Amino acid sequence: MDADVHEKLDFFSRRSLFNTLGKKVSALAIPALLATSLQKAYATTSGAIDVLNYALTLEYLENDFYMMGNNASGLIPAAEKPIFTQIGKHESQHVAFLQAALGTKAVAKPKFDFTGKGAFADVFTSYKTFAIVSHALEDTGVRAYKGQAGNLMTAEDKPLLEYALQIHSVEARHASVVRRLLNKNAFVTGAKGWITLNEGSPAAVYAGEDNTTQGGVNLEGIAGKSKQAVTEAFDEPLTKEQVLAIASLFITA
Repeated sequence: MDADVHEKLDFFSRRSLFNTLGKKVSALAIPALLATSLQKAYATTSGAIDVLNYALTLEYLENDFYMMGNNASGLIPAAEKPIFTQIGKHESQHVAFLQAALGTKAVAKPKFDFTGKGAFADVFTSYKTFAIVSHALEDTGVRAYKGQAGNLMTAEDKPLLEYALQIHSVEARHASVVRRLLNKNAFVTGAKGWITLNEGSPAAVYAGEDNTTQGGVNLEGIAGKSKQAVTEAFDEPLTKEQVLAIASLFITA
């Protein structure tokens, strides 16, 4: 594990924002400033609002999860606490950005049960359980953003797509880092920074990840590539319905 990985995560999440607005603007103010401009220009169609609120619900979920985990005494080992602290900061910025973009049209934050209705009862007392739920949430987020890209392909919504992809790439970095922590701590046998087949828990998070057909061509066996290798090279989207079904495990109201 790269000792400076949390600093790299922070750099990549804000790099394009600084390039756009300049370093004279406070980093904390950037999400709100960008979102305000976005709201005025683009977040007016019902389709765009629906996609942004969908993303906001997921960011609420992740943000609260990391706030509670980072505040749980003795849960995260000191050596790995900076990583989750940094991820938590990113999620907080994502929430602020989407709330500002939506303004009064933002959905209210649901109530969450991070035990997954009992499936992860020790999520804030066992670091292993916390890390497993973290990787499931991050992998869900990556596939969820990808699944909505097609709904932002109109000329009017393309700027929204650009900003959604900026969040998507950071969520992917989160997922990779947490999956590597699972391997480092031997929490999940053979865990890598990418997904092999449809391996992972809960199973719904990884549904369809064993797909080997891309662009209408089955890539298994081509150039000697195994099914495992092909699935590792491509990440599959989740539909909104699939994502909301996963999220419902943690939403109580």
